Amino acid sequence: MAVLSMSDANSTPPLPFHSRSDRLNQNCFCVTLDRRALCEALENEASDPAFCETYIRPKTHLFSNVPVFLSAGEVAEMQEVVAAVETTARLAAYKAAVLSWAPEISQEDHGPVGAFMGYDFHLGEDGPRLIEINTNAGGAFLNALLAKAQRKCCAEMDMPPTPHTFEDVAFRMFQDEWMHQRGTGGARRIAIVDDRPEEQYLYPEFVLVRQMLAARGVDAVIADASHLHYGTGRLSVEGKPIDLVYNRVTDFAFDRSEHRALREAYRDGAVVVTPNPHNHALLADKRNLSLISDPVMLEEWGLEPRLIAQLKSVPSTVLVTPENADELWKSRKDLFFKPMGGHGGKAVYRGDKVTKSVWVEINRGGYVAQTLVRPSERMIKIDEIPQVRKMDVRLYTYDGHVLLVAARLYQGQTTNFRTLGGGFAPAFVI
Repeated sequence: MAVLSMSDANSTPPLPFHSRSDRLNQNCFCVTLDRRALCEALENEASDPAFCETYIRPKTHLFSNVPVFLSAGEVAEMQEVVAAVETTARLAAYKAAVLSWAPEISQEDHGPVGAFMGYDFHLGEDGPRLIEINTNAGGAFLNALLAKAQRKCCAEMDMPPTPHTFEDVAFRMFQDEWMHQRGTGGARRIAIVDDRPEEQYLYPEFVLVRQMLAARGVDAVIADASHLHYGTGRLSVEGKPIDLVYNRVTDFAFDRSEHRALREAYRDGAVVVTPNPHNHALLADKRNLSLISDPVMLEEWGLEPRLIAQLKSVPSTVLVTPENADELWKSRKDLFFKPMGGHGGKAVYRGDKVTKSVWVEINRGGYVAQTLVRPSERMIKIDEIPQVRKMDVRLYTYDGHVLLVAARLYQGQTTNFRTLGGGFAPAFVI
């Protein structure tokens, strides 16, 4: 995450930090992305001179040319919300509640706390609002290199060099996950696992993770989940045993047949998996938002008033049920509907866009209704014409600690990497 400092050349009183960031998001059209530097960094990290041409240039909307500006106060508030959520998740009453609706495989805690959690925020006049929590949050490695490829543009910016420590922190995270389950030693072979990984939009990141691990002496492979084999107490791929799985599969309970080997090895504790079904059940199941947005329940569970106040950042969220369906339909224009097990913005609906046929699907169950929080905006220029892009902010975290702050610019209901001028954007803090 780059750091931004501001200075006022005139004698007028300085604007509040959030006003300064708002002003820059509306009026600073500078292009800070040095794409040549980005390609050089990516090719260096991947140890592949063709990496950028092969994997990045075809994804024309993966990276935005412009940064977003955040106030230091907003970032601090988001960090406090993350800490409040993870403190709540340690309450016995909370665990009992979320595990009551979680699948069987999620019940046992093998130790790992979940690599690369993603906390997604919308920013508004009332401060940041936590709209979603994700396991398997993609893009951290790409955003780390994106931050390094920025260059000074706006006259008010002073961008000090970005420390080259992210990869070291990420490596320690994987080793910590191993220690949480095994208690001694270290993972010798790590598999980055997804379904048809080479077809995934963020496959370039898998390559970067593999190279980061290899550079630090860990054998690493990118593996299709369906190619894993479990036998004689070991999970393997192509005959090679796997110690730790960096899990990017979005079948969060490993229900599908192609995930049988992964499911059985995880269930038996034969392999360390991060993030895993227990992590998802504890933090990322959309139903959990109905608990952490309920101050009365949090107070009954004994959560500190200070933390309850911080969790007011979570928009009110309820499960869609036959009992409240009529009321939710009437107030749908102020709501956002999300599938309980959804990811990547799939099958989500803004209430004012919901048709009666879509409502039939929602009304069948499996959805939550969240009070609508409109995203803030970033002005950009396309062919010198100012245009508006929506913006959300993601905090990549591990064990409650923020590893990286980044943003995504987009049009439509959700981030989609199909927007001209959109994509991942670095966050500059004032």
